[in-house]
Amino acid sequence: MIRITDILDKIEEYNPGGDSDIIDRAYIYSARVHEGQVRLSGETYLSHPLEVANILADMRLDVESIAAALLHDVIEDTPATREDIEKMFGPDVAHIVSGVTKLSALPFSTKIAQQAESLRKMILAMADDIRVVLIKLADRIHNMRTLKYHQNPEKQTAIAQETLDIYAPIAARLGIFWIKYELEEMGFYYTLRDEYERIDALVNKAKDEKEDYIKEVNEKLHNKMKEMGLKCEIKGRYKQHYSIYQKMVSQNLEFSEVYDIIAFRLILDTIPNCYAALGAIHSMWKPIYNKIKDYIGNPKPNMYQSIHTTVVGPKGERVEIQIRTYDMDHIAESGIAAHWSYKEGTKVDERAGELFSWIKKLVENQENYNDPDEFLENVRIDLYPAEIYVFTPQGEIKTLPKKATPVDFAYLIHTEVGAECTGAKVNGKLVPLTHQLNTGDKIEIITTKGHTPSPDWLNFVKTVKARTKIRGWINAQEKERSYSLGREICEKTFRKKNQNFNALVKSGEIKKVADTYGFKSIDDLIAHVGFGKLTPLQILNKALPELEKQEVKEGSVLQKLVGKQKKKDSTGIVVKGLNDILVRFSKCCNPLPGDPITGYITQGQGVTIHRKGCVNVMKMSNERQIEVQWSTDVTESYPANIKVRTEDRFGLLADIASVISKHKSNILNAKTETQETGLGLFYFTILVESTEQLRKIMSEIRKVKKVTDVKRIIRAE
Repeated sequence: MIRITDILDKIEEYNPGGDSDIIDRAYIYSARVHEGQVRLSGETYLSHPLEVANILADMRLDVESIAAALLHDVIEDTPATREDIEKMFGPDVAHIVSGVTKLSALPFSTKIAQQAESLRKMILAMADDIRVVLIKLADRIHNMRTLKYHQNPEKQTAIAQETLDIYAPIAARLGIFWIKYELEEMGFYYTLRDEYERIDALVNKAKDEKEDYIKEVNEKLHNKMKEMGLKCEIKGRYKQHYSIYQKMVSQNLEFSEVYDIIAFRLILDTIPNCYAALGAIHSMWKPIYNKIKDYIGNPKPNMYQSIHTTVVGPKGERVEIQIRTYDMDHIAESGIAAHWSYKEGTKVDERAGELFSWIKKLVENQENYNDPDEFLENVRIDLYPAEIYVFTPQGEIKTLPKKATPVDFAYLIHTEVGAECTGAKVNGKLVPLTHQLNTGDKIEIITTKGHTPSPDWLNFVKTVKARTKIRGWINAQEKERSYSLGREICEKTFRKKNQNFNALVKSGEIKKVADTYGFKSIDDLIAHVGFGKLTPLQILNKALPELEKQEVKEGSVLQKLVGKQKKKDSTGIVVKGLNDILVRFSKCCNPLPGDPITGYITQGQGVTIHRKGCVNVMKMSNERQIEVQWSTDVTESYPANIKVRTEDRFGLLADIASVISKHKSNILNAKTETQETGLGLFYFTILVESTEQLRKIMSEIRKVKKVTDVKRIIRAE
């Protein structure tokens, strides 16, 4: 638990000599009135206001804010009153504490009404003192950090969803992005844990793969800035899981298609140096002009300033770079808190006051919203300008993201309605399920009993709930099919070895094997056989190891009698955990030795080898992916496709063919195209042993007279 002395030390660092007496008194009072109260974590309740106060100290807020943080729950959870707080700590602290206090003690007809009134009160209070919402955000952060101690999953989900719906967007509107990111990450985890863990695994995998690349970009940027005499700090950060997931959902992308999972940040001392750095970067790498955004010249409404550019970096990969001053970087992290002076007697500056226009607008109109649902919807409309609002046949308002479809709406109503959705009427007219909804539409869903989701729906649905439920159904079906196939394979294989698979299941021997491999049940073990990740012989040898020893002995005798068998041709691929399995190479991405690869198990067709990041394999089930690697003694040749762009001249084709032949490669196929401009395109399919050999060939071709460009074709054009 954080100590009050730690908080006081932080305050002394940024406000030396400040009056900390009010904080000492608030701490003593809070400890006294909260005495005997315990949080779900088992800690004393005082730990919570201390943590909230510590967060505000990290934000360098004034002593009144921190005192109010220590007291923020005393009106709600203890016999203390607002009058008590005002008498002991003054009107400002009392006003802040009162604004933060929820209305849980008052009777409301519904949970929605309670939420609406609490939010209404907070908005009214923060309209004239922003410190109310800063404490509320810090309070929510600590509550989310300790949400794991809630034993009720439904309660966890409800709190997390409210965090995503209300508190994270408020933090974004105030420009406090570190709070926004943290709330979103935790909210994402508790609302869609499976999706969070999937993205987490993919990000960690990408980190390992991109480590060398990140170092290369960082080093090149550092050297260029040094060359230009621009003193700067270079940072690199991975994008938050929630941000990545939102982009995947909103743009219907797979993880491999989200190129900007990492952004580099250059921090310099002056604005002119920022623009100089931009020019230097564009001299290094080609910029993508529609990805250049100047938020220094045109700041965002939440005061955010920075230059964003995306360039084609080393190896042809896109790199996002942000350029800003140190002051801009501080504001980008702290938002309005960066403009709140810690010195007593001062208020937020005029520029920061522009942020409150949206709050003031809500305050001006709030008296017109007697219905709590209407009030909440109006708050959400302002926080989510990219959302649409549609109606059920009964006139109930539902919120969806832009470009949402009837399927999204159906799943929003109920999972069963979504699964059995076969058609839809929008404003009384039949529309396809891919139809994009608009604000004001009235939607009626047509269902068919027993209908099941289609995998094609994943190509157009926009909501998290729809995607999660559809993907869950698909995975369950795949598991069921794999279980049936796995059981059939096991029974046949065991019979060939004169063993009874079902008898071994009943005896408990197969359960022991499942435990050995770390499976929760025999069914999971059998399903993995159906997926192709385990062989029946592996299970048999685990269950009856003496049988394997006998076969080895018999095999050695037989070997002596018939002699050594001819070694099978190598594919150049090692499949982890599997021997003697059919391996074939995908034609969609044409992997070569040296490319990072992954395997995909196909029922009855062995393992198909893809390049890591291949769009096709990323659309397939994660359950069927298997670890593979290139053999260390690859002697095979593999087809590679290259495209050569040239100016026209006599004998050009012969010269290119000569280069390919010189590097001991054969041409399998060649095709030429002539453009109206007079430029020529040559398409070659050549045999190479590795990516290194291919790079050498391409490098030599670039040196051929009149050749303007050479590139490898991963997918057919």
